Amino acid sequence: MENPRPPLPPFSLETALQKVQMAEDAWNSKDPDRVCMAYTLNTEWRNRSEFINGREAVRAFLKRKWEYELHYKLKKELWAFLGNRIAVRFEYEYQNQAGIWFRAYGNENWEFDEQGLMDKRFASINDLQISEAERKFK
Repeated sequence: MENPRPPLPPFSLETALQKVQMAEDAWNSKDPDRVCMAYTLNTEWRNRSEFINGREAVRAFLKRKWEYELHYKLKKELWAFLGNRIAVRFEYEYQNQAGIWFRAYGNENWEFDEQGLMDKRFASINDLQISEAERKFK
């Protein structure tokens, strides 16, 4: 069994907000090794149209993601929570390798195990090309 990752479910408003902020901070680090440790060894993901299974696959996915999505900056917001589940809305900005800026909008549904590790993550995401002047997160 792995070490617990507090806060643990069932979540209160305070602990759900804390879990969301911890996720935002970790993803903004752009460190795949740090981020993937929040997930179970056999985590299940849907990210856009990609299905990812297992912590090591998450690590590889995040490494690829941040090689492509340069100057990545994310903001997450708690949408709802119940028991061991949290729903968030988010937006992030990035610049691709061709220099084009994008803002991505989406929703995630998270399910945690009793140790506070995320076991399931289902993300729906849409990208919008923006000009550099339209950026919100600088």
